[in-house]
Amino acid sequence: MRIPEGSVDPKSRKRLRRTDLVAQQIREQIVEAGLQPGDRVPNEWLLPEAVKVSRGTLREALKVLEYQGLISTRSGPGGGVFVASVEPGEAIRLLDNLFLFNQPTIADIYALRKQLEPELAASVAGNLTEPAFQALQTCIRLYEDEPKTAEEEYAQRLAELDFHEELARHCGNPILAFTCTFLLSLLRDMTVCRSIYKEPNPALRETGLHYQVRLLRAIKAGDAEVCRQVMRDHMTEAEKYMLERADIRTRGGQGERPPLREAET
Repeated sequence: MRIPEGSVDPKSRKRLRRTDLVAQQIREQIVEAGLQPGDRVPNEWLLPEAVKVSRGTLREALKVLEYQGLISTRSGPGGGVFVASVEPGEAIRLLDNLFLFNQPTIADIYALRKQLEPELAASVAGNLTEPAFQALQTCIRLYEDEPKTAEEEYAQRLAELDFHEELARHCGNPILAFTCTFLLSLLRDMTVCRSIYKEPNPALRETGLHYQVRLLRAIKAGDAEVCRQVMRDHMTEAEKYMLERADIRTRGGQGERPPLREAET
């Protein structure tokens, strides 16, 4: 498939550079040929005369595709250009940067979590293998005991988020799973959330355990509607707590500011 000169990217609405046009052309060829991760990209696709650009422009186009995670290169015998798969974690790190200077609020994030997390929970009802079920139980065990230090409190709150991420790993809907995991990543990155997570709150820990134990029972019983309701209640309570604590910090002069990344604190 040839991309005409002067094309506009429909997503960014920006005019594409020649390098981007060539990268897009190769990407379309990979898709149309049905190549899969690990397959070699045919050498004849990667000749300057095949794409009608200079060797330097072709090299830059391949760098673009490699940066995007679509291809990888190997040198030596048996080397070449191969189709690669983009890992969800890598995609999430790029998306985190999208919101680096314009972070959503806690309310923004929970507006989606309240809608999506109940569906995530319902999707795994009755569908978990025994090892997957045990992995969720392991997450819960990490915060069963009362923490002794602020560091333990923080680690336990992260383990609660890990419980939701573990649910996403077993969701059959890849878009739902990815979106829920991305929202968790945003919460982990927010300075105000990290501060709240470090605050001692035994009652909150017990409430979280209560919801998650109920959720595990419903998942094991295969009751999708109960899973939805339990998770919906859980998200509503979690949002209420986070917003209350953020408001207290605001009134105390430590409000929900544009959050810094971990390395900036």
